[in-house]
Amino acid sequence: MNTRVVKLKRQPEDFQVEELTAFAASGGPFALYRLTKRSLGTPEAIDAIVRRWDIARARISFGGLKDRHALTTQHVTIDRGPRRALRQSGFDLAYVGQAGRPFAPRDISANRFSIVMRDLSKEALARAESALADPAIPNYFDDQRFGSLGESGEYIGRAWCEERYERALWLALAEPNEHDRPDDRERKRILREKWGDWPACKAALDRSHVRSIVSFLADRPGDFKGALGRTRKEMRSLWLAAFQSFLWNRLLSDLVRESCRDAVPVELKSGTVLFPGSGGLPEIALPLPSARLKTADARLERVLAAEGIALRQLRIQHPKDSFFSKGERASLVRPAGLTHASGADELYPGRRKLSLRFDLPRGSYATILVKRLTANG
Repeated sequence: MNTRVVKLKRQPEDFQVEELTAFAASGGPFALYRLTKRSLGTPEAIDAIVRRWDIARARISFGGLKDRHALTTQHVTIDRGPRRALRQSGFDLAYVGQAGRPFAPRDISANRFSIVMRDLSKEALARAESALADPAIPNYFDDQRFGSLGESGEYIGRAWCEERYERALWLALAEPNEHDRPDDRERKRILREKWGDWPACKAALDRSHVRSIVSFLADRPGDFKGALGRTRKEMRSLWLAAFQSFLWNRLLSDLVRESCRDAVPVELKSGTVLFPGSGGLPEIALPLPSARLKTADARLERVLAAEGIALRQLRIQHPKDSFFSKGERASLVRPAGLTHASGADELYPGRRKLSLRFDLPRGSYATILVKRLTANG
């Protein structure tokens, strides 16, 4: 049984995210800002800052990507950045003070969410409120983690691990993606039509980072390994994270299947996973799959065998600044400070809405809680 359809993000205020941190402006060379954005992705906001202030993108640091279709607040540092605010369409960048180092993912202690679930029947609302009695959720990576997954459903990170460098580069630069902006779509169309004729690609493309990669290939045809290493470091990290997260989701789904009776299948962008039905999900830590583990336990061996890839392949030969994360992730997470309220839905007459407010650790997904509340509908 799949999740019931529930209306989320009908307006930006329906999905609010506030980054929580103890990071302080205690003096130093890094300008610290609070970035509040509305219906805009974090990369797009950073691009706008780079253009407006004419600074190198490498000078900007932030902790993570926040939802595009939402009202979000996060922190940004700029090495020797302007000590002033910036306001543009879709975002406000407020200057906070100076810091001694760049803001990093480890500086996020949690994220605070305010969410409105809309267009609920009375029965669906009752089921969701009943499920809130035990709001623990399987700690899956949700669809936001897989934004780099294009129409083919192939992972750039997988092709990269398998040393299929041309395929990885094609997926990264040319494959259509639902998140593409108009200029991205046109650039990718040109690349698909002229792939391999690098001088023609270079002549047809506007000035961009992609054009610089094509220029490299025009000078060194066939060096797809070198070209892949010239893609942006932050994008390479996202590609690897997506593939590793897909494998980790398979691990957790296997644990649910083994541990829980009447598990409920739920569709994610990364594929079908199982949510706990009756029977509790064990609270354990599952490893993030990578060759850095050296050995795999029986569950990981089973998952890798099903995917047709070996543990030793989960490593990157080039460039050396790209690698899979090392560590573990909890199988289960509990929202902190959870409160909820229901009422008539002003956007859908005759229907109900459910408003939620809660905190989740960095890296956990509020949308998984929503799917948990509707999975048995």
